[in-house]
Amino acid sequence: MFHVSFNAKAIRLMSLTATASVSVLLSACGGGTGSAQYSIDSNGNLTSATASTKLADGATQTTTVSTAPATATGSTSTSTVTGTTTTAGTTPTTGTTTGTTTGTTTGTTTSPTTTTTTGSTSTTTSPTTTSAMPYGQTGTNWAMTFSDEFTGTALNTARWNDTIWYETSNATKNYAVSNGSLKIWPQRDATGKFFNRTIDTDGKYYQTYGFFEIEAKLPIGKGTWPAFWLFNHIGTRRPEIDIMEAYAGGGPASGWSDANFHPTAYAPTVWIDAGRLAGTKTILTSDLSAAFHKYAVKWEASKQTFYFDGREVFSIAVTMPDTMYVMLDLWYGSASGQPDSTTPTGSGNSYEINYVRAWKAS
Repeated sequence: MFHVSFNAKAIRLMSLTATASVSVLLSACGGGTGSAQYSIDSNGNLTSATASTKLADGATQTTTVSTAPATATGSTSTSTVTGTTTTAGTTPTTGTTTGTTTGTTTGTTTSPTTTTTTGSTSTTTSPTTTSAMPYGQTGTNWAMTFSDEFTGTALNTARWNDTIWYETSNATKNYAVSNGSLKIWPQRDATGKFFNRTIDTDGKYYQTYGFFEIEAKLPIGKGTWPAFWLFNHIGTRRPEIDIMEAYAGGGPASGWSDANFHPTAYAPTVWIDAGRLAGTKTILTSDLSAAFHKYAVKWEASKQTFYFDGREVFSIAVTMPDTMYVMLDLWYGSASGQPDSTTPTGSGNSYEINYVRAWKAS
Protein backbone atom coordinates (compact mmCIF):
# COMPACT_ATOMS: atom_id res chain seq x y z
CA MET A 1 0.00 0.00 0.00
CA PHE A 2 1.41 3.41 -0.91
CA HIS A 3 0.15 6.48 0.88
CA VAL A 4 1.00 10.10 1.47
CA SER A 5 0.32 12.27 4.51
CA PHE A 6 0.10 16.00 3.90
CA ASN A 7 2.20 17.87 6.46
CA ALA A 8 -0.10 19.54 8.99
CA LYS A 9 2.57 22.14 9.77
CA ALA A 10 2.68 23.20 6.13
CA ILE A 11 -1.13 23.50 6.11
CA ARG A 12 -1.02 25.72 9.19
CA LEU A 13 1.47 28.04 7.50
CA MET A 14 -1.06 28.70 4.74
CA SER A 15 -3.66 30.11 7.16
CA LEU A 16 -3.57 33.26 9.23
CA THR A 17 -5.00 31.47 12.29
CA ALA A 18 -5.07 27.77 11.36
CA THR A 19 -4.18 25.35 14.13
CA ALA A 20 -5.42 22.15 12.52
CA SER A 21 -3.49 19.01 13.31
CA VAL A 22 -5.43 16.78 10.93
CA SER A 23 -3.52 14.48 8.55
CA VAL A 24 -5.01 14.01 5.10
CA LEU A 25 -4.40 10.52 3.81
CA LEU A 26 -4.07 10.10 0.05
CA SER A 27 -4.08 6.41 -0.88
CA ALA A 28 -3.20 5.17 -4.36
CA CYS A 29 -2.77 1.78 -5.95
CA GLY A 30 0.63 2.24 -7.62
CA GLY A 31 2.38 5.48 -8.55
CA GLY A 32 0.41 8.44 -9.85
CA THR A 33 -0.38 12.11 -9.35
CA GLY A 34 -2.88 13.50 -6.90
CA SER A 35 -4.49 16.67 -5.61
CA ALA A 36 -6.56 17.45 -2.58
CA GLN A 37 -9.01 20.24 -1.70
CA TYR A 38 -9.58 21.20 1.90
CA SER A 39 -11.68 23.69 3.86
CA ILE A 40 -10.59 25.52 7.03
CA ASP A 41 -13.11 27.28 9.26
CA SER A 42 -12.76 30.74 10.76
CA ASN A 43 -10.89 29.31 13.72
CA GLY A 44 -8.30 27.78 11.47
CA ASN A 45 -9.57 24.20 11.87
CA LEU A 46 -9.60 21.87 8.90
CA THR A 47 -13.21 20.79 8.39
CA SER A 48 -13.16 18.62 5.28
CA ALA A 49 -10.88 17.26 2.61
CA THR A 50 -11.27 15.48 -0.70
CA ALA A 51 -8.38 13.79 -2.51
CA SER A 52 -8.29 12.71 -6.15
CA THR A 53 -5.56 10.50 -7.54
CA LYS A 54 -4.77 9.63 -11.14
CA LEU A 55 -3.41 6.09 -10.93
CA ALA A 56 -0.57 4.64 -12.97
CA ASP A 57 -3.06 2.80 -15.22
CA GLY A 58 -4.90 6.04 -16.06
CA ALA A 59 -7.89 5.49 -13.79
CA THR A 60 -8.95 8.13 -11.26
CA GLN A 61 -9.67 7.44 -7.57
CA THR A 62 -11.39 9.97 -5.29
CA THR A 63 -11.49 9.72 -1.49
CA THR A 64 -13.22 11.95 1.06
CA VAL A 65 -11.87 11.85 4.59
CA SER A 66 -13.23 13.12 7.89
CA THR A 67 -11.35 15.35 10.29
CA ALA A 68 -10.37 12.42 12.52
CA PRO A 69 -6.62 11.83 12.38
CA ALA A 70 -5.69 9.15 9.86
CA THR A 71 -3.46 6.32 11.00
CA ALA A 72 -1.50 4.37 8.41
CA THR A 73 1.48 2.07 8.17
CA GLY A 74 4.13 1.66 5.51
CA SER A 75 6.19 4.09 3.48
CA THR A 76 5.17 7.71 4.00
CA SER A 77 6.33 10.86 2.26
CA THR A 78 5.31 14.48 2.77
CA SER A 79 3.92 16.54 -0.10
CA THR A 80 4.74 20.18 -0.65
CA VAL A 81 1.73 22.42 -0.13
CA THR A 82 1.27 25.48 -2.31
CA GLY A 83 -1.50 28.03 -2.60
CA THR A 84 -2.99 31.16 -1.04
CA THR A 85 -5.40 31.65 1.85
CA THR A 86 -7.71 34.55 2.68
CA THR A 87 -9.83 35.21 5.75
CA ALA A 88 -12.81 37.56 5.90
CA GLY A 89 -15.03 37.68 8.98
CA THR A 90 -16.60 34.27 9.56
CA THR A 91 -16.20 33.09 5.97
CA PRO A 92 -14.44 29.68 5.98
CA THR A 93 -10.90 29.73 4.72
CA THR A 94 -10.29 27.54 1.69
CA GLY A 95 -7.22 26.48 -0.20
CA THR A 96 -5.85 23.95 -2.65
CA THR A 97 -3.01 21.54 -2.11
CA THR A 98 -1.10 19.77 -4.84
CA GLY A 99 1.37 16.93 -4.60
CA THR A 100 2.96 14.17 -6.61
CA THR A 101 3.19 10.61 -5.35
CA THR A 102 5.35 7.77 -6.57
CA GLY A 103 5.78 4.38 -5.04
CA THR A 104 5.39 0.64 -5.14
CA THR A 105 1.96 -0.92 -5.12
CA THR A 106 1.77 -3.76 -2.66
CA GLY A 107 -1.25 -6.00 -3.01
CA THR A 108 -4.47 -4.23 -2.16
CA THR A 109 -5.27 -0.66 -1.20
CA THR A 110 -8.21 0.00 1.13
CA SER A 111 -9.75 3.44 1.38
CA PRO A 112 -10.78 4.64 4.86
CA THR A 113 -14.36 4.67 6.12
CA THR A 114 -15.71 8.20 5.69
CA THR A 115 -18.78 9.99 6.98
CA THR A 116 -20.37 12.98 5.26
CA THR A 117 -23.00 15.05 7.10
CA THR A 118 -25.39 17.46 5.33
CA GLY A 119 -27.88 19.12 7.66
CA SER A 120 -29.42 16.28 9.66
CA THR A 121 -28.48 13.59 7.14
CA SER A 122 -25.36 11.50 7.66
CA THR A 123 -23.95 9.20 4.96
CA THR A 124 -21.27 6.61 5.69
CA THR A 125 -19.10 5.16 2.94
CA SER A 126 -17.60 1.73 3.65
CA PRO A 127 -13.99 0.92 2.72
CA THR A 128 -13.34 -0.30 -0.83
CA THR A 129 -10.48 -2.56 -1.82
CA THR A 130 -8.69 -2.41 -5.16
CA SER A 131 -6.46 -5.31 -6.25
CA ALA A 132 -3.08 -4.51 -7.74
CA MET A 133 -2.65 -5.43 -11.38
CA PRO A 134 0.42 -6.97 -13.06
CA TYR A 135 3.08 -4.31 -13.45
CA GLY A 136 3.12 -2.69 -16.89
CA GLN A 137 0.38 -4.91 -18.33
CA THR A 138 -2.48 -3.54 -20.43
CA GLY A 139 -5.11 -5.05 -22.67
CA THR A 140 -5.97 -8.06 -20.46
CA ASN A 141 -8.36 -8.29 -17.55
CA TRP A 142 -6.58 -10.02 -14.67
CA ALA A 143 -8.11 -11.52 -11.52
CA MET A 144 -5.73 -11.91 -8.57
CA THR A 145 -5.50 -15.50 -7.35
CA PHE A 146 -2.62 -15.29 -4.88
CA SER A 147 -0.90 -12.50 -2.98
CA ASP A 148 1.48 -12.32 -0.06
CA GLU A 149 2.69 -8.83 0.84
CA PHE A 150 4.68 -10.07 3.87
CA THR A 151 3.16 -7.47 6.18
CA GLY A 152 3.18 -9.70 9.25
CA THR A 153 5.94 -10.88 11.55
CA ALA A 154 6.13 -14.55 10.55
CA LEU A 155 5.88 -16.72 7.46
CA ASN A 156 2.28 -17.70 6.77
CA THR A 157 2.47 -21.49 7.04
CA ALA A 158 -1.02 -21.86 5.59
CA ARG A 159 0.51 -20.66 2.30
CA TRP A 160 4.17 -21.58 2.51
CA ASN A 161 6.53 -24.43 3.38
CA ASP A 162 10.10 -23.66 4.44
CA THR A 163 11.70 -26.67 2.76
CA ILE A 164 11.51 -28.57 -0.51
CA TRP A 165 9.48 -31.80 -0.49
CA TYR A 166 12.42 -34.22 -0.45
CA GLU A 167 14.25 -32.58 2.47
CA THR A 168 13.53 -31.81 6.10
CA SER A 169 13.64 -28.21 7.25
CA ASN A 170 17.03 -27.10 8.56
CA ALA A 171 16.65 -26.03 12.18
CA THR A 172 18.99 -23.07 11.72
CA LYS A 173 16.79 -20.06 11.00
CA ASN A 174 17.99 -18.11 7.98
CA TYR A 175 14.76 -16.41 6.96
CA ALA A 176 12.31 -13.95 8.47
CA VAL A 177 9.26 -11.85 7.65
CA SER A 178 9.80 -8.31 8.90
CA ASN A 179 9.26 -4.70 7.84
CA GLY A 180 7.10 -5.68 4.89
CA SER A 181 9.33 -8.27 3.22
CA LEU A 182 10.49 -11.87 3.30
CA LYS A 183 14.24 -12.16 3.78
CA ILE A 184 16.36 -15.27 3.13
CA TRP A 185 20.09 -15.00 3.82
CA PRO A 186 23.27 -17.10 3.61
CA GLN A 187 24.00 -18.85 6.88
CA ARG A 188 25.97 -21.79 8.23
CA ASP A 189 24.07 -24.39 10.21
CA ALA A 190 25.11 -26.23 13.37
CA THR A 191 27.53 -28.36 11.37
CA GLY A 192 29.29 -25.27 10.00
CA LYS A 193 28.02 -25.77 6.45
CA PHE A 194 25.99 -23.47 4.23
CA PHE A 195 22.57 -24.96 3.51
CA ASN A 196 19.82 -24.44 0.93
CA ARG A 197 16.59 -22.75 1.95
CA THR A 198 13.39 -23.20 -0.06
CA ILE A 199 10.11 -21.36 0.54
CA ASP A 200 7.34 -22.82 -1.62
CA THR A 201 3.58 -23.42 -1.95
CA ASP A 202 3.80 -27.16 -2.68
CA GLY A 203 0.55 -28.77 -1.51
CA LYS A 204 -0.97 -25.36 -0.72
CA TYR A 205 -1.29 -23.32 -3.90
CA TYR A 206 -1.10 -24.38 -7.55
CA GLN A 207 -2.05 -22.73 -10.82
CA THR A 208 -1.99 -23.43 -14.54
CA TYR A 209 -1.34 -20.39 -16.75
CA GLY A 210 -1.56 -16.77 -15.62
CA PHE A 211 0.76 -13.95 -14.59
CA PHE A 212 3.29 -14.37 -11.76
CA GLU A 213 5.35 -11.52 -10.29
CA ILE A 214 7.68 -10.68 -7.43
CA GLU A 215 9.58 -7.55 -6.42
CA ALA A 216 12.97 -8.47 -4.98
CA LYS A 217 16.53 -7.45 -4.18
CA LEU A 218 19.25 -10.09 -4.53
CA PRO A 219 22.15 -11.10 -2.27
CA ILE A 220 25.84 -10.96 -3.11
CA GLY A 221 28.78 -13.31 -2.60
CA LYS A 222 30.38 -16.55 -3.65
CA GLY A 223 27.97 -19.40 -4.12
CA THR A 224 24.70 -17.45 -3.81
CA TRP A 225 22.02 -18.68 -6.19
CA PRO A 226 18.61 -17.03 -5.58
CA ALA A 227 15.65 -18.03 -7.72
CA PHE A 228 11.93 -17.49 -8.35
CA TRP A 229 10.25 -20.29 -10.28
CA LEU A 230 7.19 -22.41 -10.98
CA PHE A 231 7.58 -26.15 -10.60
CA ASN A 232 5.92 -29.46 -9.95
CA HIS A 233 6.98 -33.04 -9.26
CA ILE A 234 4.42 -35.18 -11.07
CA GLY A 235 5.42 -38.81 -10.86
CA THR A 236 8.82 -38.80 -12.52
CA ARG A 237 8.20 -35.62 -14.50
CA ARG A 238 9.62 -32.21 -13.51
CA PRO A 239 8.03 -29.34 -15.51
CA GLU A 240 9.67 -26.05 -14.60
CA ILE A 241 9.50 -22.34 -15.46
CA ASP A 242 12.41 -20.38 -13.98
CA ILE A 243 11.39 -16.74 -13.89
CA MET A 244 14.63 -15.55 -12.28
CA GLU A 245 17.91 -17.26 -11.42
CA ALA A 246 21.06 -15.29 -10.59
CA TYR A 247 24.65 -16.36 -9.91
CA ALA A 248 26.59 -13.66 -8.08
CA GLY A 249 29.47 -16.04 -7.30
CA GLY A 250 30.40 -16.54 -10.91
CA GLY A 251 32.62 -13.48 -11.10
CA PRO A 252 33.20 -11.11 -14.03
CA ALA A 253 34.61 -13.81 -16.34
CA SER A 254 31.33 -15.73 -16.08
CA GLY A 255 29.14 -12.84 -17.26
CA TRP A 256 26.94 -13.20 -14.18
CA SER A 257 28.52 -10.76 -11.73
CA ASP A 258 31.18 -8.13 -11.15
CA ALA A 259 34.54 -8.46 -9.43
CA ASN A 260 32.90 -7.95 -6.01
CA PHE A 261 30.44 -10.81 -6.63
CA HIS A 262 27.43 -8.55 -7.04
CA PRO A 263 24.84 -10.01 -9.46
CA THR A 264 24.76 -8.13 -12.78
CA ALA A 265 22.69 -10.61 -14.79
CA TYR A 266 19.97 -13.20 -14.37
CA ALA A 267 18.27 -15.82 -16.53
CA PRO A 268 14.71 -16.95 -17.27
CA THR A 269 14.58 -20.59 -18.37
CA VAL A 270 11.93 -23.13 -19.36
CA TRP A 271 12.33 -26.88 -18.81
CA ILE A 272 9.74 -29.18 -20.39
CA ASP A 273 11.04 -31.92 -18.10
CA ALA A 274 14.21 -32.72 -16.20
CA GLY A 275 17.01 -32.63 -18.75
CA ARG A 276 14.70 -31.34 -21.53
CA LEU A 277 15.56 -27.65 -21.94
CA ALA A 278 13.10 -25.61 -24.00
CA GLY A 279 15.04 -22.34 -23.87
CA THR A 280 16.92 -19.83 -21.76
CA LYS A 281 18.34 -16.33 -22.02
CA THR A 282 20.85 -14.36 -19.94
CA ILE A 283 19.59 -10.84 -19.19
CA LEU A 284 22.35 -8.30 -18.51
CA THR A 285 21.40 -5.75 -15.86
CA SER A 286 22.74 -3.27 -13.35
CA ASP A 287 23.67 -4.51 -9.86
CA LEU A 288 20.62 -6.51 -8.77
CA SER A 289 21.65 -6.28 -5.11
CA ALA A 290 21.53 -2.48 -5.13
CA ALA A 291 17.77 -2.02 -5.59
CA PHE A 292 14.46 -3.82 -5.86
CA HIS A 293 13.31 -5.03 -9.29
CA LYS A 294 10.22 -6.79 -10.60
CA TYR A 295 10.56 -10.24 -12.15
CA ALA A 296 7.55 -11.72 -13.90
CA VAL A 297 6.21 -14.23 -16.41
CA LYS A 298 3.01 -14.36 -18.42
CA TRP A 299 2.38 -18.07 -18.83
CA GLU A 300 0.02 -18.95 -21.66
CA ALA A 301 -0.98 -22.35 -23.03
CA SER A 302 1.64 -22.35 -25.77
CA LYS A 303 3.86 -19.38 -24.87
CA GLN A 304 5.80 -17.93 -21.94
CA THR A 305 6.78 -14.25 -21.90
CA PHE A 306 9.21 -12.94 -19.28
CA TYR A 307 9.41 -9.37 -17.93
CA PHE A 308 11.97 -7.32 -16.02
CA ASP A 309 10.52 -4.18 -14.42
CA GLY A 310 7.58 -4.42 -16.81
CA ARG A 311 9.73 -4.70 -19.94
CA GLU A 312 9.61 -7.87 -22.04
CA VAL A 313 13.04 -9.52 -22.08
CA PHE A 314 12.42 -13.05 -23.37
CA SER A 315 9.66 -15.08 -25.00
CA ILE A 316 9.45 -18.74 -25.95
CA ALA A 317 6.68 -20.69 -27.66
CA VAL A 318 6.32 -24.01 -25.86
CA THR A 319 3.36 -25.90 -24.47
CA MET A 320 3.46 -26.23 -20.67
CA PRO A 321 0.04 -27.57 -19.57
CA ASP A 322 0.87 -28.86 -16.08
CA THR A 323 -0.31 -27.11 -12.94
CA MET A 324 2.61 -25.75 -10.90
CA TYR A 325 3.37 -24.20 -7.54
CA VAL A 326 5.53 -21.18 -6.58
CA MET A 327 9.09 -21.49 -5.32
CA LEU A 328 11.41 -18.91 -3.75
CA ASP A 329 14.82 -20.15 -2.74
CA LEU A 330 18.39 -19.34 -1.88
CA TRP A 331 20.58 -22.25 -2.91
CA TYR A 332 24.31 -22.54 -3.66
CA GLY A 333 26.36 -23.87 -6.53
CA SER A 334 25.81 -24.14 -10.29
CA ALA A 335 27.34 -21.14 -12.12
CA SER A 336 27.76 -19.37 -8.76
CA GLY A 337 30.28 -21.84 -7.39
CA GLN A 338 30.47 -22.73 -3.73
CA PRO A 339 30.20 -20.31 -0.78
CA ASP A 340 33.30 -19.73 1.31
CA SER A 341 34.63 -17.50 4.08
CA THR A 342 34.16 -14.43 1.88
CA THR A 343 30.41 -14.99 1.49
CA PRO A 344 28.53 -12.44 3.64
CA THR A 345 26.17 -14.15 6.10
CA GLY A 346 23.25 -12.79 8.09
CA SER A 347 20.12 -10.84 7.28
CA GLY A 348 22.10 -7.88 5.96
CA ASN A 349 22.80 -9.91 2.82
CA SER A 350 19.31 -11.18 2.09
CA TYR A 351 17.39 -12.33 -0.91
CA GLU A 352 14.61 -9.90 0.00
CA ILE A 353 11.13 -10.20 -1.50
CA ASN A 354 8.59 -7.39 -1.07
CA TYR A 355 5.67 -9.36 -2.47
CA VAL A 356 4.57 -12.43 -4.44
CA ARG A 357 1.47 -12.12 -6.65
CA ALA A 358 -0.36 -14.22 -9.18
CA TRP A 359 -3.31 -13.61 -11.48
CA LYS A 360 -5.42 -15.42 -14.05
CA ALA A 361 -6.94 -13.86 -17.13
CA SER A 362 -10.60 -13.16 -16.44
